Amino acid sequence: MQVNLRTLGVFLAVAETGSFRKAADVVHRSQSAVSMQIKQLEEQLGLPLFHRTTRRVLLTREGELLLGSARRAMAALEDGLGQLRDAAAMQTGHLALGCVPSVAATALPGVLAAFQRDFPGIRVTLLELPSEDLLQAIARQDVEFGIGPGVAFAGDFAFRPFARDPILALVPAALDTPSREAITLADLTRLPILMYARSAALRGNLERELAARGLAFDIRYEMLHAPTLVAFAKAGLGVAILPKVTIPARLGTRLRAVPIIEPRLERSLDVITRRGHALSPAARQLADLLAARFGRGEASIDLES
Repeated sequence: MQVNLRTLGVFLAVAETGSFRKAADVVHRSQSAVSMQIKQLEEQLGLPLFHRTTRRVLLTREGELLLGSARRAMAALEDGLGQLRDAAAMQTGHLALGCVPSVAATALPGVLAAFQRDFPGIRVTLLELPSEDLLQAIARQDVEFGIGPGVAFAGDFAFRPFARDPILALVPAALDTPSREAITLADLTRLPILMYARSAALRGNLERELAARGLAFDIRYEMLHAPTLVAFAKAGLGVAILPKVTIPARLGTRLRAVPIIEPRLERSLDVITRRGHALSPAARQLADLLAARFGRGEASIDLES
């Protein structure tokens, strides 16, 4: 048995006005059309819903039961529609996102602070995850979208680039040549290297570039997080290979961030979604805000040297 919303609305109008004529004015239909629709509803249910008199239309016992259910259903529908309107206007709602650590620790806090100032009714939750775990969280729909490096394979995911993030060498003064404005991948093979652990997407990209040229790094230390790499480089323990977004704005005199050339290395930073998944208005706004912040060059953290 199926009762459509229009029929339910006509029933409520008749029940609440006690008149087919008045109900017709409420629903903007003819009196005969209202009467016919109520008759069809009664035939569908197999029960009379109204006592019809020459002066008034009164609900039967069964009509009273339907009236309570209809009011609750319409109230629930209106509440749901109201939530959708608020979500479209970004007045309320919940946004879950995932992000790789290199962006979560740098550009993302400022972006989220600006977003929350503009849209205080949106509750944002964040999962900080390495690239592989981030893709799994997106696939499970634990998060609406992810922020992380683009990958060669697309699979079930869609990647929307919003920034290019150069890969730099963070060279300690003891290992540096003051005149050096760039460093080649071959040059780096002759220096002690500080590297992300194998789980990081950047590590895999570097290993592919080295293998293509028959080169290998002398990796002395492996870390999970960029601040640890920076600290080790500052102590002179090796050259840290890092995305630009993770490099402090103030390095002091003991470190220099040098571009890598031959080849010039960079990664794409993308908004990652499940293929075919449309972002909510709040998610689109946050993604646009993130892209704008990178576009203004506000992607690096500012730490005292």
